[in-house]
Amino acid sequence: MTTIQNRPFNDITIGDHCQRQHTVTEKDLVLFAAVSGDLNPVHLDAEYAATTPFKGQIAHGMFTGALISAALAMDLPGPGTVYLGQNLSFRKPVMIGDTLTVTLTVASKHDSKPIVTLTCEVTNQDDKVVATGEATVMAPTERLTVTVPTLPSIQLS
Repeated sequence: MTTIQNRPFNDITIGDHCQRQHTVTEKDLVLFAAVSGDLNPVHLDAEYAATTPFKGQIAHGMFTGALISAALAMDLPGPGTVYLGQNLSFRKPVMIGDTLTVTLTVASKHDSKPIVTLTCEVTNQDDKVVATGEATVMAPTERLTVTVPTLPSIQLS
């Protein structure tokens, strides 16, 4: 069983950072569409997507946002984090097969509340920036170590 540990507010310093990687698959796009209800053919229909300026299927913008959310929840600050806000700019399309690296960096901490602001940058395997932004979270105040649940396998038909 895998466990993860958070960084409580008092242990976080400006400049702390983390990175998390994910390679985008067609299954990711289908599952994200099923959960979000965004069935835009540019994400799901290879033939249609080939006729667009992108020349192929692209990931939903908010799929990239969800990868930022995962880094906040799993890495920095980690378990117990409450997402308060996000601004996000999409710079380049994310294609199936792209390996994305999410980098979070602590930009500021509130003086009296456990509020942390982090810069967010997502790059692809060619070090091209695909998204940038800033997230605001309520960091946990106590250290937590939690067991990561095993998710069921999902079959697409």
